[in-house]
Amino acid sequence: MKTLTAAALCVAMALGLCYRAEATAAFDLLRQSAVSYTGSLPCGGWDCECAFRRQQSCCCVAQPLFELEEATFIRMVGLWEGLSHLNSQIEELTAGCKIAFTAAMLPMSGCLGPFTSNVSISYQSVSLNQGNGYNPALGIFTAPHAGLYSFSFTAYSSVGRAGQRLYQKAQLMKNGQLMASSWEDNREDSEDSSSQTVLLQLRQGCQVYVELLSGRQLCGDTQGQNTFSGYLVYPVSEL
Repeated sequence: MKTLTAAALCVAMALGLCYRAEATAAFDLLRQSAVSYTGSLPCGGWDCECAFRRQQSCCCVAQPLFELEEATFIRMVGLWEGLSHLNSQIEELTAGCKIAFTAAMLPMSGCLGPFTSNVSISYQSVSLNQGNGYNPALGIFTAPHAGLYSFSFTAYSSVGRAGQRLYQKAQLMKNGQLMASSWEDNREDSEDSSSQTVLLQLRQGCQVYVELLSGRQLCGDTQGQNTFSGYLVYPVSEL
């Protein structure tokens, strides 16, 4: 019995050795055929040593994948630099651009004017002055930043009783140039008001103000209804 078992084991080992020898021979033949192949390969220069000895990696596409990874990384770096530059431009453009103001004339029972020359109106009751562009002592707004601005003013006057002459004219000025105006000249009503709103392109340092025209007057504003306001719609780098 022992003799038979030993014989069977010897036969199995011999068969295993033969199978391994045949497999090795077949593998060597396959390798030799690949090395000696002279036609074109689907992925260029196939590394046969890699393909036949290190099967855990895809040697055929390793180099193209590496090149793609490098190109993608370089592109991502370029995109990041572009975004950083754009972010810096946006921060530079919008820095300190919360600009808005609104002010009214102090209540009065008498009249402002008439004067012998045009006079800028001083709106001294300031309720908002973001960006500190408005000077209440002079009634002048100086643009802290270049951009598109919106300005509004209301001219109100009450002469007290019917039959008296309502004689007012206020005008919005930009660096001494007339932009908009509001006026009234009649004896038919004793009280009147009107408003104007304009959009202006301003450079940094441009000045905007409302002036009372020579010979005209604003009267009876007991509730601060003469107002002047403005705000930055959007900034620009420079005009």
